[in-house]
Amino acid sequence: MFIDETTIELKAGDGGNGCFAYERLKYKPKGRPDGGNGGRGGHIYFCGSPQVHTLQDVAYHHRYKAGRGAHGKGKNQTGRGGEDILVTVPLGTVIHDTETGEILVDCLTEGKKELIARGGRGGRGNAALVTPRNPNPDHCEPGKPGEEKTVRLVLKMLADVGLVGRPNAGKSTFLSCISHARPKIADYPFTTTKPHLGIVRPGKGYDSFVVADIPGIIEDCHTGKGLGIRFLRHIERTRTLAILIEATTADPETEAEVLLKELEHYSSTLLEKPRIYILTKKDILEAPDTCHVPPGWYLMSAVSGDGVATVINQLANLIKTAPSDDLP
Repeated sequence: MFIDETTIELKAGDGGNGCFAYERLKYKPKGRPDGGNGGRGGHIYFCGSPQVHTLQDVAYHHRYKAGRGAHGKGKNQTGRGGEDILVTVPLGTVIHDTETGEILVDCLTEGKKELIARGGRGGRGNAALVTPRNPNPDHCEPGKPGEEKTVRLVLKMLADVGLVGRPNAGKSTFLSCISHARPKIADYPFTTTKPHLGIVRPGKGYDSFVVADIPGIIEDCHTGKGLGIRFLRHIERTRTLAILIEATTADPETEAEVLLKELEHYSSTLLEKPRIYILTKKDILEAPDTCHVPPGWYLMSAVSGDGVATVINQLANLIKTAPSDDLP
């Protein structure tokens, strides 16, 4: 199951209590204070990983609770620290504090641990409270409670190219043609109900790049029609866009304008991304040579492979010139 948004509860560990004790030695019934400090509570960290592609495991867990710090002991022994928790999420996961709405962290760097909930400090024992003015403290400190937070996790996929088109425009077929991704393909609309990623390796002279296929967009989907525009968050982080229109469409330029308006309803920044326009399904045209291809557009068939290599090369060139440092 593909889950790209969830809310979970976090409870960092409480700190252990400090110890109230005195040194006990032969012939010294009451020695100096030697109560140890309590251990700190366990922290909760989040870490982005390219091996994780959905928030499914995190959503099922629902509540994370780190270990409590051990209490201090006599002979000035400090309690053991509570066990930390490391939550692994997909790269591109944004973590929001549900109470304040603040973005706590954006997991964009592989392997980087981000502290989200801090464990409580251990209480000081009476040995640590000794001062010149108070050489014999009559108390110790309790441990501090760990942080409690409810956070909302939102996944925004990281990709170089985002495929945008109406349902059944041939996006999934194109993705399966240029990569090893195997999205569901069928001859009816909305076969894609969740995003898919594919890695494209163009060949010599080009670096590989990642393509994201999202569910189809229809007119007025920003009002909730079809599958809505919720999945558009997955192309917010793409560097470029590929607009796919069926070659049998009577007016492909008008169709493209409809798609761009729906993107604008979601975020105007999507229209600032470099984009390429592609006419798909050349193989079903009765007379491909007479098909009207608007200037700057590309005609291809993912089924026969005709024109696909040209499109891949154009995408690779577009990615090279696209900005890469303005991730929202």
